[in-house]
Amino acid sequence: MSITWDHVHIRTPDPEAMAQWFERMLGAEIMRTMEQGKPRVDVRIGGQKIFIAKVTDGDGVNSPPVTPYQGLEHIGLTVKDIDTLVAGMRAKGAEFSKELQTTRPGIRVCFLRGPQGISVELLERDAKYQ
Repeated sequence: MSITWDHVHIRTPDPEAMAQWFERMLGAEIMRTMEQGKPRVDVRIGGQKIFIAKVTDGDGVNSPPVTPYQGLEHIGLTVKDIDTLVAGMRAKGAEFSKELQTTRPGIRVCFLRGPQGISVELLERDAKYQ
């Protein structure tokens, strides 16, 4: 069996704002396409795709959960120079649900709060813990 990662899918009432948040906070590449005659916006980060679908009133989609919750709880991203990255995000108005900390020797993490309840873990590992 051969399995490879394809995408993460996010639903939001404002796909453009969601894409811009990923671009501003995490340096994601915004990808604009057309799907069934309608504009579509997605992002690519760390070589992976995040599909962004528009939510409208009455379409049967539930409200976002409050973290922590059961099910898919967060997206984890490996970063380098986490101190500089976090400082830059704070300057852009980022909100953190868990502050930067060393969880064990060589492992530093924090959690970024995104739109619609998205939780993004930023993780820096010392090379010997890769």
